[in-house]
Amino acid sequence: MKFAVSYSTPFFGADPDRLIDYARHAERCGFEALYLPEHIALYPGATVGPMEITPTLPYADPLDALSFVAAATNKILLGTAVLLLPYHHPVVLAKRLATIDVLSKGRMRLLTVGLGILPGEAQAAGVDFGTRGRRADEAIEVLRLLWSGGADGVSFKGEFFRFENLCSFPKPVGSQQLPIHVGGSSRAAARRAGFRGDGYFPGGMLGPVERGNQLEIARSAAAAAGRSTETFEYTRWGTIDMPLERVESLAAQGVTRIVVSASTADPELARDELSTFAERFGLATASADRPR
Repeated sequence: MKFAVSYSTPFFGADPDRLIDYARHAERCGFEALYLPEHIALYPGATVGPMEITPTLPYADPLDALSFVAAATNKILLGTAVLLLPYHHPVVLAKRLATIDVLSKGRMRLLTVGLGILPGEAQAAGVDFGTRGRRADEAIEVLRLLWSGGADGVSFKGEFFRFENLCSFPKPVGSQQLPIHVGGSSRAAARRAGFRGDGYFPGGMLGPVERGNQLEIARSAAAAAGRSTETFEYTRWGTIDMPLERVESLAAQGVTRIVVSASTADPELARDELSTFAERFGLATASADRPR
């Protein structure tokens, strides 16, 4: 089992010192990765399920913030949970992601993308809310095409994106691709993860039966697309106080990575929570033994 941490915007905001302190401490504790969320724009009345999102929450751009983290850390992997893919142009995004990967020496490896659920956010980005699924599917194709393309260039003609003989350099470190995980809480997201992604990171508000159904959908879609189900990753949210029994239960369900976050806005208490979790599961020892 792998363990990662999420940086909570409602708790810590965009404070640079807090972000770096949190990331460095997570790295020292042995956590595999740091995840950051994304909102392009918020507005009064925006809700996620029954919860209204405070429109003044300072959601920093996750890729800019991860670049900042990369410069201040040495080995912790960089992730998004989730990057709102339909609101990014994939040609620009391919360059940004590869650049972060190169500058971080190969650490931009836990990109998780999603569709977004706020209609006003889509409108602000100039995207038809009803087309964002098809737009995301095309964007994944474009990213992989550009990363794999050589000096002769690559071409694409889709519903939303078109170009001819295009070159995108630099390339991701040591390979022609970056893993793309898919986040979401719907069966469509699970199907997209299996058919197009390298992993699935479902939301936290699903019952156990639906979770099992969605994982089976993802794995079946991967197999139907000729993609490996052996290397397909399954990431889930956890809690900072979760016991060993809960981790064992998730592992039995096929989970390969658990992401937790501090439960407090107090920086010192947050560090203590990460340290306690790491000690409970021996993360520092595992990190020291991990190949670099």
